[in-house]
Amino acid sequence: MTINRIALLIIFSMIMGWLWYPYFTHPPSSENGTSDVIAKPDYIATQLQQTIYDETGVRSHTVTADKMELYQELGFSHFEAPIFTLYNGPKNWKITATEATLYENNILILEGNVVAQNLTDKAMITHINADHIRVEIINKLMQSEQPVEITGPDLLITGKGLHADLNTDVIELINHTRTIYYDQ
Repeated sequence: MTINRIALLIIFSMIMGWLWYPYFTHPPSSENGTSDVIAKPDYIATQLQQTIYDETGVRSHTVTADKMELYQELGFSHFEAPIFTLYNGPKNWKITATEATLYENNILILEGNVVAQNLTDKAMITHINADHIRVEIINKLMQSEQPVEITGPDLLITGKGLHADLNTDVIELINHTRTIYYDQ
């Protein structure tokens, strides 16, 4: 080998080492199943208790939850073990779930063991049970496309899909499966 080839090989090796140095010193990425956090909450509240009023000063709804995370930039709040109580004069409903997401447009998505309890005395329908319910808080509308169970003092109704107007107490099952009336 000539001296020129040796010098060229040394220069080439030094350049390649300089170019590849960041890849050798970079810490290995964790690929053991942990995912990157997409967003961090702006704040976290534990044992949340909140009352919300409409523009006329009338109580609209209350919220209690074990934990609430606000993602202001993304436009939603996430709740763990929430209890939402919707007030509409004498027609009030308490809705519980495993978790819920409230969006800035007052759309509430409840998931996991959702129970909507009618707080009106002597109502024909006392509970609505589902795994997923969407609530429009301002319009007092409840919707679900999942299996639903509606109970009252003397009846049990099952079906799939629900449209409920809590202002007028009109509850419509989209796909009715079964109704059982109990004799008293």
